[in-house]
Amino acid sequence: AALKGHGLYLLIIVFLFLAAFSKSAQYPLHFWLPGAMKAPTPVSTYLHSATMVKAGIYLLARFTPVLGGVLIWNNTLMIIGGFTMLYAAFHSIFKKDLKEILAYSTISALGMLVFLLGLGTPEALLAATVFIIIHALYKASLFLVTGIVDHETGTRDIGQLAGLRKVMLPVAVAGLLAMLSNSGIPPSFGFVGKDLIYESTLGSEVGATVVTAITICTNILLLYASILVGIKPFAGALPDAYKGVHLPDWRMWVPPLILGIAGFVLGVFPMLVEGIIVKPALLSMDPTAPEFHLKLWHGFNLVLGLSAVTVVSGFLLFAFFKPSMRHDAVLAKLYKTSPKTVAIYFSRKFRDFATLWTRLLQNGYLRIYVLVIISFLATLLAYKSFTQVKFYVDTSKISPLTSAEMVVMFILIAAVIYIVYTPSRLAAVAAMGVVGYCICLIFVLYSAPDLAMTQFAIDTLTVILFVLVLYRLPKYITYSNWLIRIRDGLISLFFGTLITILGLEVLNEPTSKETTNFFADNSYTLAKGKNVVNVILVDYRGIDTMVEITVLTIAALGVFALLKLQLNKYDQEL
Repeated sequence: AALKGHGLYLLIIVFLFLAAFSKSAQYPLHFWLPGAMKAPTPVSTYLHSATMVKAGIYLLARFTPVLGGVLIWNNTLMIIGGFTMLYAAFHSIFKKDLKEILAYSTISALGMLVFLLGLGTPEALLAATVFIIIHALYKASLFLVTGIVDHETGTRDIGQLAGLRKVMLPVAVAGLLAMLSNSGIPPSFGFVGKDLIYESTLGSEVGATVVTAITICTNILLLYASILVGIKPFAGALPDAYKGVHLPDWRMWVPPLILGIAGFVLGVFPMLVEGIIVKPALLSMDPTAPEFHLKLWHGFNLVLGLSAVTVVSGFLLFAFFKPSMRHDAVLAKLYKTSPKTVAIYFSRKFRDFATLWTRLLQNGYLRIYVLVIISFLATLLAYKSFTQVKFYVDTSKISPLTSAEMVVMFILIAAVIYIVYTPSRLAAVAAMGVVGYCICLIFVLYSAPDLAMTQFAIDTLTVILFVLVLYRLPKYITYSNWLIRIRDGLISLFFGTLITILGLEVLNEPTSKETTNFFADNSYTLAKGKNVVNVILVDYRGIDTMVEITVLTIAALGVFALLKLQLNKYDQEL
């Protein structure tokens, strides 16, 4: 009760429904199941008749005691399940492929289970439990029969199949038994289940007449579909093309025959599953469910009349209604707005968007990568600094510029400007070296000789490496236009200004000199090094430095391998 009244209850059931409806193929997430029939028939039998597709149903059933009994829970399951079972049953009678017919009839059966769970009464939960067993038996048998027909004839097209009872009678018997159980004809277990379903719909507190009518229409259409699979391939005259077809090995036709017979054994003796399967399953969904006893015959009553109407109507519909090209054309128009078509459309548009996004950001240009990283970082830092941190800059702590510092800064700024405007790569590299050496002089002026020495070594090596690489590159072919330059300049100016402001703001934060003093006092005595920076890199954080060197080495080996790779003409074309 506390969970059902929780503020997040609606969000919980939304995600639960998404999981269950997509797993158990409920409209509009049903279209994956007909397309998942590419596996061998025994695999489809196992996955789509009793196991995998029932996972969503199982999920809803297990959560019924915890989340069920609420109006939005019941109404959602009834609406989605009711529409799914009628929609899929209707489409199943227009299919030509045996597997497609079974796929849509499976979707319809799953919809009926969701519908019964939505009713939520003890009678409906009992009917759902029994129907799971019924469906597993007859659907597995029909799938295996379809597999045998496909294996022996090479086709699943019902328009080409007929008279196969003359060459594979046991298979025809298995199909007939499964069809009778699916149709709810006594003394099959399907008859017991259909009675329970009609009892639960007639006892519905909301719209019992409408609910029962929808269920009857669904069962009529499912009976039609079961005739297409279980009887039509075996009835009539055997075409000349199939006179050479023979009965397969007994290991192929015995399993569906056993399943078909089991559907009738449980119809006569339903108590075989009542205590060990049905009752525990029902009590797990409704611990307060009243006592019940499954039996085949309940006497002459309204439920029996509805079952008779269903069977007679189903056979009459099969006798007098034959799908034509005109019906196929109408359905083809409907498929243009079907959930599958809509999903494919949005999937393609999403793929197009992903392609465009990839070309925009992952386009192979390093400058674009740097631009995106710098822009995002600058925006994030600006937002965090000016909205969530008290902004305060005190310039009184900054020492006045000396004449030497002013000269160094002037040279540094001039070198940076020269880098931007020079057309020569080598000149730009030389100017970069000037910038690095100016920074070294600043470190010297501020009494940091160790840091200056390290910076000097790094800048010198960087300039040398750049010169060696750039010497082999061709001259500039194209230059960026003035709009791109303005964009890059504004972003650079914004980022540089932001870092400057943050640096000034950091000066106002109280800092501890304990770590600094420790490194200065112990670098020589403990590590025997006079350069504090080098000691920090090699000793105090030696593991970090080693990992960094390893990463750089791996990257260098990768670059070397790419440079040495020699592609043949065929690989180059690929």
